[in-house]
Amino acid sequence: MEWWHAVILGLVEGITEYLPISSTGHLIIVSAVLGLEKTPDLKSAVDAFNIVIQGGAILAVLGLYWQRVRQMIVGALGLLKIGKGDPAGLRLAINLVIAFFPAALLGFLFHDRIEAKLFTTGPVLAALALGGVYMIAVDRWRARKARSGHAEDVQHEIDQVTPSKALIIGLCQCVALWPGTSRSMMTITGGIFAGLKPRAAAEFSFLLGLPTLGGACVLTLAKDLKHAHDTGAENMFQVIGVSSAAIGIVVATLSAVIAVRWLVGFLNKHGLSPFGWYRLALCAVLGGLIVAGVVRIEPPTPAASPDGVVTPMQPNADSQYELKGTPIEMH
Repeated sequence: MEWWHAVILGLVEGITEYLPISSTGHLIIVSAVLGLEKTPDLKSAVDAFNIVIQGGAILAVLGLYWQRVRQMIVGALGLLKIGKGDPAGLRLAINLVIAFFPAALLGFLFHDRIEAKLFTTGPVLAALALGGVYMIAVDRWRARKARSGHAEDVQHEIDQVTPSKALIIGLCQCVALWPGTSRSMMTITGGIFAGLKPRAAAEFSFLLGLPTLGGACVLTLAKDLKHAHDTGAENMFQVIGVSSAAIGIVVATLSAVIAVRWLVGFLNKHGLSPFGWYRLALCAVLGGLIVAGVVRIEPPTPAASPDGVVTPMQPNADSQYELKGTPIEMH
């Protein structure tokens, strides 16, 4: 992988990870255009790389919301009788655990079945299109509530999240196990259904991404290194280069900072509908590329993201290679 490949993928990851537009579809298109699936080993490394650079998105949220993170740490330490504690921080930490648990459990139990059934062209395109219609519908629902004089029902702040509201958000996140759905889309709309302001729903979604994306990064990297150790193959860093990995993470961090700051203001002014229309356009573009034979969506390779991957179209079946499944990742 060239350094500029890492820059482009880092930009795509950082910009799309927290926007409700599905990083899957974007990474599918960009990886295909860059021709990063020339060999099975390169493809596997790039798939793993696309998950590991989510570490940049995590660093962005840690930096932007450090006060919230610190508040949760102090709250947890107080529960352990270390320091004075922070009740509000402890409540937020508990709510994030509640929201994280459903998708983590379902992903652990059913990732093989999801890989076998949903990592194909139809389900991914359907997720993009249905997600677009869904966000437009949610915006219209909010508008109707505002016209009916019940806008205050969706005006809560993040400190007002209760365990039941956190569970609603967590159950919505489960839908993001369907590749192409978008974790951000489901958790932000889940927050709105739970009564949060769009800005507060986005903030809770960002914080919920810390354990979700962090777990995916650690697990993917561990599996990649284990696969290399067990088979004698090169690991991700040996294939793409340590410098490329570092560049990708740095670029993803910086671009995610910009995307997160922009998203909060945009949601307050324009709502979700523009993202819904964008998803419909993305679905059309991706569908056109598939019909044209430019890309193909297949289950991920070893140590790669199961959120949908793409391989170049081959002239005959003899040129295909076997693809294996890997852990669940949500976008």
